[in-house]
Amino acid sequence: MRTLAGRRIAVVLFNLGGPDDQASVKPFLFNLFNDPAIIGLPGLIRRPLARRISSRREKMAQANYALMGGGSPLLPETRKQAAALEAALAPRLPEDEVRTFVAMRYWSPLTEQTAAEVAAFGPDEIVLLPLYPQFSTTTTESSLKRWNAVYAGSGESRTVCCWPEAYGWVDAQADGVRTQLDKAGSRPVRVLFSAHGIPENLVRRKGDPYQEQVESTVAAVVGRLTEMGRPVDHAICYQSRVGPLKWLGPSTPEALEQAAKDGVGVVIVPIAFVSEHVETLVELDIEYGELAHTLGVAPYLRVPAVGTTPAFIDALAEAALHGLSRTGVAPYGPGCKGDWKACPCQAESRAR
Repeated sequence: MRTLAGRRIAVVLFNLGGPDDQASVKPFLFNLFNDPAIIGLPGLIRRPLARRISSRREKMAQANYALMGGGSPLLPETRKQAAALEAALAPRLPEDEVRTFVAMRYWSPLTEQTAAEVAAFGPDEIVLLPLYPQFSTTTTESSLKRWNAVYAGSGESRTVCCWPEAYGWVDAQADGVRTQLDKAGSRPVRVLFSAHGIPENLVRRKGDPYQEQVESTVAAVVGRLTEMGRPVDHAICYQSRVGPLKWLGPSTPEALEQAAKDGVGVVIVPIAFVSEHVETLVELDIEYGELAHTLGVAPYLRVPAVGTTPAFIDALAEAALHGLSRTGVAPYGPGCKGDWKACPCQAESRAR
């Protein structure tokens, strides 16, 4: 085992994944709805239900992906981030061999494939770094559980469970908002921070800290804008609702309706997404863009996902370095402020 310098370091980036083409839409949907974190029923019930849901949603989803050329851009976007992160870490760890890997939860490269690739690399150290800024049982916990179930290689692992207020992440978002505010000029606008929604009962019953962390991210971005001399009228909203359960609100369409009533345009920010994919390119840009036009909400401007913005990649690099300096599970920067049953850091502390 190598010590201090000359180590092999694997940094594993986690994301949800997306179908490559029209043929992979249905199996992608099946993998999604067959996840116990998404449908919390026994497997004998969940699997046939997932098959029915994926069959029912296939054509609608295919139509959405067709608007992006037939498949999701999430994997190529994530691979660009992985390459940029590897390049950013190289000068910071000049005596080590650092390699980044991408593990997707619901489509290739699936976690099992990436786990085998990491094992073949033979790392001494592993940093598990989900590309979900805010922790949720539906994203971070699901990805990490799958990794822990399938990885059987070498290396001491540590996990960056969340980074809702990481400096570079917040700075990149604030810069994106400022750019769109400049485009709006003197026209009155409201900044809508749109996050992917989750069922409300996950917060109330399961103790999921996601909503609190979304609010923390928004507060940090608004604070940064104020420091820049750009205080903003703003609101938090949630998109992508499916199913009959009550989800976190207000929904993004409801927030657009309120903006119309108040006679303001909007600058919409994908505050829980770091890459462009169906929720940004179709849902925000097309579906909600058309709704805004119908409602008379103008201007309707959208902040791009942070992608490979240098400040954001720097934040990921610092998060990885912070992970290497410790053991176990911890956030990069401030994590949970409240007491949450699902918080892995608090669970680790209680177990000590």
